[in-house]
Amino acid sequence: MDAQTVLDSYLTCIGKYADFTGIGKRIEFWPFCLVNFVISLVLSKLLPLLGTIFGLALLIPSLAAGARRLHDIQKTGWLQLLWLVPVVGWIAMIYLLVQPSRT
Repeated sequence: MDAQTVLDSYLTCIGKYADFTGIGKRIEFWPFCLVNFVISLVLSKLLPLLGTIFGLALLIPSLAAGARRLHDIQKTGWLQLLWLVPVVGWIAMIYLLVQPSRT
């Protein structure tokens, strides 16, 4: 995957800021998560307050991208509540999010 594909996927998710409908393919979801993780990690190390603000600013887009990804495997977006269950919920969510498309 080249840098342009990652940037396009990221901008697609940002463009669908609060769109919880439709589907999101793996190629759209995972680069978005990767870029957010890297930016958040760097900002948190350099300026912790800015890292926190960045994380809060991307809360809604991240939830929307997760909901669209779950819709792609024909699951409800409400399954994201599993993130609130330590360890077991996280493992379950990662398992769901890496599943191939069913649409």
